Amino acid sequence: MTEGLVLALAAAVFFGPLVHVAVSPRAGSWRPPAGARCPLGPRVGWLVLVALTGPLGWLLFLARRRQRARARGASSGRPGSSP
Repeated sequence: MTEGLVLALAAAVFFGPLVHVAVSPRAGSWRPPAGARCPLGPRVGWLVLVALTGPLGWLLFLARRRQRARARGASSGRPGSSP
């Protein structure tokens, strides 16, 4: 492998998940909810988590999204939506 290819792969592994969380509509808002004591919104929190833990944080983000979607489907009362 060439040095340029290694750098490109490393950048994709690090920045790819960050870009996905930054543009994903399911990451939450940029601003904190009303009445929250923390000045950061949920999307900023996910970005910090993914930046610090890398692909592991991204996998946590993906698992959380699936868990929330499954819970919404089960509560909607649609047939076949429960896990």
